[in-house]
Amino acid sequence: MKTFTHARAFRAALIAATISGASTAALAEITDYKFELVDQSVQAGPDKIITVRLMNTKTGKPVPDAVIFATRLDMAPDGMQEMATKIAPMPGAEPGTYKFKATFGMAGRWQLSLGAKVQGETGTVDNKLVITAQK
Repeated sequence: MKTFTHARAFRAALIAATISGASTAALAEITDYKFELVDQSVQAGPDKIITVRLMNTKTGKPVPDAVIFATRLDMAPDGMQEMATKIAPMPGAEPGTYKFKATFGMAGRWQLSLGAKVQGETGTVDNKLVITAQK
């Protein structure tokens, strides 16, 4: 009988720990994440590298292993949304950084639109960042 009581107490403690652990894991909101540019400008031309960092704004820490599923690079800030270019993902150097290769066909302001999923969170991180391409 004593063994049965200990097993039951252990099971109750395990369930309580699981519930409290699950409630603290989901404290972040999808709005607590944002992309930021590592460099605000690039040289115009082919095969330029853009580096962004995905940050948790509450902790101030970079977020690794996000799944970036939407990318677009165009000249929307200068009123030329139709002036879009291809963008290709590259391996990141540090956890929480994401790199892309693109051709900047002309000098001006380019908008990088990103959509990503953060592991363990529901919703999508959507950001639009402005990069200046210089001659």
